[in-house]
Amino acid sequence: MKFEEKQIYINGNEVSYIDEGKPGGTPLIFIHGFPFNKSMWENQIDVLKENHRVIAYDVRGFGNSDPGTEENSILQFAKDLFLFMDAIQCDKAIICGLSMGGYIALNAILQQRARIAALILCDSQCLPDSEQAKKNRMDTIASIEKKGLTDYAGESIKKLFSETSLATKTEEVSFIEYTILDTSKEAICNTLMALANRKETCSTLYLIEVPVLIIVGKEDQITTPEVAKKMHELIPQSMLQVIDHAGHLSNLENPESFNLYLRTFLKRVG
Repeated sequence: MKFEEKQIYINGNEVSYIDEGKPGGTPLIFIHGFPFNKSMWENQIDVLKENHRVIAYDVRGFGNSDPGTEENSILQFAKDLFLFMDAIQCDKAIICGLSMGGYIALNAILQQRARIAALILCDSQCLPDSEQAKKNRMDTIASIEKKGLTDYAGESIKKLFSETSLATKTEEVSFIEYTILDTSKEAICNTLMALANRKETCSTLYLIEVPVLIIVGKEDQITTPEVAKKMHELIPQSMLQVIDHAGHLSNLENPESFNLYLRTFLKRVG
């Protein structure tokens, strides 16, 4: 871990987080994708900490955060975000979520709009799982319970990264594979179920009144640029940036472009 890891207890559960940078102003909170943890944002924290307060936390059951006793759901994860903000005395924040983190952010803004100053949705979508996608998740759960995480991690890597990244970003690929293997089977299976059961948010996007940046890797196979474009069309104050040479993990695959778009957006929203 490049940065100091902090812990805070929320309703008896330990939540692990990073809190770096410049005090004052509106903090930026990063929410990781599935099945990763807060360390996936270290490059962005390093770049932004000189001018912003940047925070990244582990969603329940991931990284070093306790799983808690509540049933995993995207709605519960969104509630957890506000409980975390309360615990660190953060009234309002800019929220940046990748993939699952974006699902959480879109659910959160429906719950407490006044506490979110702006949204950054990275390689995410507003659509629910199709019936086939739900079946695939159930099959994955059965496979993990029977065989463990090794095959799952290997197959996931092929979908998460672009072909170019698989060949050239060996350190990042190894990091993500290790992160998956270091996560508990229970957390992964429970969250696969939560992802399968999540509700659509496309019908509510028109209600978003804060600035929104949508980022997507040009070669993202999971949440495609077409899906990102659809969200952009539905959100009034949104801008879309497509990142070359990147798949589903655009912040790791092309951090230079990702960070440039991030900094430009943050300057725009003040």
